[in-house]
Amino acid sequence: MRFAEKLKSIRKQAGMSQEQLAEKLGVSRQAVTKWETDAGIPDIENIMAISAMFDISIDELLSNGRGMNKQADYLFESVTEYDIDGPKRYDMKFGGAKKLMLSGYEGEKIRVRLASNTISTLQSDFKVKIDDIKKRIDVDINRRNNVSEAAAKEGVSIFVQIPKTYAGKIECAANAGAVKVCSLECDSLELDVKTPRVILEDVIGAVEINCNLDMEVVCRPFKGEVAINQVSATSKILIPDGTIFTAVTKGIGTSISYEKDGKQTERFDTSDADNVIELNGIRSELVICMMKEGV
Repeated sequence: MRFAEKLKSIRKQAGMSQEQLAEKLGVSRQAVTKWETDAGIPDIENIMAISAMFDISIDELLSNGRGMNKQADYLFESVTEYDIDGPKRYDMKFGGAKKLMLSGYEGEKIRVRLASNTISTLQSDFKVKIDDIKKRIDVDINRRNNVSEAAAKEGVSIFVQIPKTYAGKIECAANAGAVKVCSLECDSLELDVKTPRVILEDVIGAVEINCNLDMEVVCRPFKGEVAINQVSATSKILIPDGTIFTAVTKGIGTSISYEKDGKQTERFDTSDADNVIELNGIRSELVICMMKEGV
């Protein structure tokens, strides 16, 4: 895919017009039109600005491969959008999914995209319902035609985009093979999930994860608070090497251990640090692992 096609695609996915993109970059609409029709290419400063704005690397932006937007590589899809007019509390219940990706973006709509390579009847089998109740947005995915949760976990991926400007408190429930949250700053994020893997990438705010499965949590970077609530589970949280944090245990029979380079080591947290890792629950263990750059 050429740069012109990529720019047009990611702009539309963000719910932005050419005029809005031009205003954010400080250029004319005609310049954006020129870029999107392959009649020219932005200078390096604008390339860097576009990269930061849409959270896409410069290499991916300028490459001719299809890796720029993996969300697009599906045979079947269904997109539901709803205009947001101010800060909201989001209460989202998604049920089963192969994977769930929740991200913030520079737009004014909540976008819920269902994608599958195996379920051709996706649009008729799954219904996305969005309710605007005063200052709260409720999002539910309802299965139809006797589609089971097991089938959803095997064949449906869910991509949710929330306007960064209007992200307040977010509650999200899902039963997914993997959960990823990226480019999101909010007051608080509560994940009520059944999943073996959670990735938090460029997430700012207090994060609470409720999950009774053995789980791996990856933080890139780790900034703020992450509370893990579990019953009879053993999990790991991976944080970048050199992160300064405080570890706290609460509940009954909970314990935290530490690991570097794949080996158990002495406690390496710091008291009274701004970043906090907290384990709550009953008879649960958490291993805090320092990960090297690139892991």
